[in-house]
Amino acid sequence: MKNLLIATKNQGKVAEFADMMNDLEVNWLSLADKGIDFDVVEDGDTFTANAILKVKAYAAAAGIMTLADDSGLEVDALNGEPGLYTARYGGPGLSHEERYQFLLKNLVDVPEEKRTAQFRCVIVVADGNGEILTTAEGICPGRIAFTPRGANGFGYDPVFVPDGKGGRTMAELLPEEKHPISHRGRAIEALAPFLRELLA
Repeated sequence: MKNLLIATKNQGKVAEFADMMNDLEVNWLSLADKGIDFDVVEDGDTFTANAILKVKAYAAAAGIMTLADDSGLEVDALNGEPGLYTARYGGPGLSHEERYQFLLKNLVDVPEEKRTAQFRCVIVVADGNGEILTTAEGICPGRIAFTPRGANGFGYDPVFVPDGKGGRTMAELLPEEKHPISHRGRAIEALAPFLRELLA
């Protein structure tokens, strides 16, 4: 069975990848599993640039095939913010809830029809030498709710209402409902044929 490093310390994200590609004969590993504890400075100007920075550094450190993603929330009424700063929105040290409450505060006077937003995810795969093998992108369009709802998922899921799900937030969807339509799910769907062929 081949090893594939997911360049994250977030075990929830590793589980999400493994769940969405459960037909692959792969040993899914996190940075913690490989004893890698350094952070990569994400100073790229796009999600793709940041994902490439991460995948090259962690693949070189681990010496095995590595998958890195960078993703974020883009809110039209905020000119695409938080965008690249989604995970750091509102400042350092905030909880997920504090970040989405900060977002809601910034949208307090924005009417429903102007609360359009999208989640974007870029995934990059590199070999054990850090050479880029492929990239994939996924987008999930929707809007920002007025109040948080739901207990599933993580991050901004309680305040993001994806298109076509009856007005429910991401956090109100079951994993099997969320995964196919999420930005990460769509990026993985685009990436999966490549990985299946590569790992066959």
